[in-house]
Amino acid sequence: IHCYTPIMGLLRSIIVLGSAVSAVNAFAPSSPSISSSRFSTSLDAEAQIQFVRGLQEKVVPDIKLTRARDGSSGTATFNFNNPNVFDASTASFGEITGLFLIDDEGEMSTNDVNASFTNGKPQSIECLYVMNSPEEWDRFMRFMERYGEANGLGFNKA
Repeated sequence: IHCYTPIMGLLRSIIVLGSAVSAVNAFAPSSPSISSSRFSTSLDAEAQIQFVRGLQEKVVPDIKLTRARDGSSGTATFNFNNPNVFDASTASFGEITGLFLIDDEGEMSTNDVNASFTNGKPQSIECLYVMNSPEEWDRFMRFMERYGEANGLGFNKA
């Protein structure tokens, strides 16, 4: 019986952690039933994502959000499959220096950027953007609203 105590403590910790974070939300391409003529297919210059300053990322990411129940913090995980920053034609712009979310309010950024490789070739990028206050969450959501409108993304609450 004593050997199960650490396992029960671990399970209790997982349950507490799980209840501290709200359900995952995601920004994903809007459902096909919505007329695509409502959305611009080109990226909006007012809201863009860059990995290299001055080089706009054209691939629209899958974005998953988590937020503490009390709203005090949250995270956004971006997944880019075959981003254009990997293209040979963009090499002259420089190396990836972070994730930059740029709009008419300014810039947000993170250095938590990881690339995945298959057979030695880059395939995807995953980035984690951490928001440490309700104000940072609100600012991020304003950016996502602009970016989403420009790129046909919809917000789906899980």
